[in-house]
Amino acid sequence: MKSLKKQRRIQVIAVAAVALVLSTVLIGYAMRDGINFFRSPSQVVDAPPPPTEVFRIGGLVEEGSIVRGQGESIRFVVTDGGASVPAVYTGVLPDLFEENQGMVGTGRYVNGIFEASEILAKHDETYMPSEVIDALKEQGVYVEPEA
Repeated sequence: MKSLKKQRRIQVIAVAAVALVLSTVLIGYAMRDGINFFRSPSQVVDAPPPPTEVFRIGGLVEEGSIVRGQGESIRFVVTDGGASVPAVYTGVLPDLFEENQGMVGTGRYVNGIFEASEILAKHDETYMPSEVIDALKEQGVYVEPEA
């Protein structure tokens, strides 16, 4: 009788272990496209990511760099003061997207150009994403807004 209880306990533990491993694999598989790492323009220039990697880039839109193409296509340059990365985006830009303002874009770095699939702009006059502030502070370019 005791061997039957012991055998049943071992079976339950084995099934639980298999379920735990399977759920971990499924969660990892589901999140593989949802994780986007943040990079500053300096990091992108120093160590360019592969064209297959989707990541976020943030910085300031360089003054005089916005060039509107045909349709909804737009070219601009993202800078953190230390390096600049040319970017292209096709779509409707946020209303607050403009030169010398903070932005964060999601996309891929292909042939030296950041191809954005999504662009986020600042929320108001004082807001800037914390990743962008950190990157600008690292370059010594960030200036605290006056209250």
